Amino acid sequence: MAAPSGRSCRRAWAALVPAALLCLAAGAAAGQGTAPGATPSTAEFDVRPGGEVHSFSRSLGDFSCTFTYSAQGGTNEQWQMNVAVSEDSGIFSCSVWRPQGKSYLFFTQFKAEVKGAKIEYAMAYSQAAAGALSDIPLKQEEFEISETAG
Repeated sequence: MAAPSGRSCRRAWAALVPAALLCLAAGAAAGQGTAPGATPSTAEFDVRPGGEVHSFSRSLGDFSCTFTYSAQGGTNEQWQMNVAVSEDSGIFSCSVWRPQGKSYLFFTQFKAEVKGAKIEYAMAYSQAAAGALSDIPLKQEEFEISETAG
């Protein structure tokens, strides 16, 4: 596996209203101390409008995920973050979404960052699958995956 590193999936200026914001799957660093098959953790948090930058983080063993954003319009919305580690500790995943479906907020920026792993896959969606509807991914030019400070 790869050596420990930090990367982020981020979007500088959002033009769409995300519903299922990010799904990150990261190759865990070799030699990490997280117990194999550590219990996944899901936590609710408020996404608050007003243009201020806010962050929410979750950790699972040696791995962590931080979602940082700024949003406008609407009122507070309940969102969720899930973190999980595979049975062999080879994959750490972090997902951020709004379980009630469509968001009425306009995200002016967002970033998801994992620590203790290297991102191998990341995607952002403007709409999550519901009923007969499919996920609608953001265009590649609407977000980027890049290195961040450790």
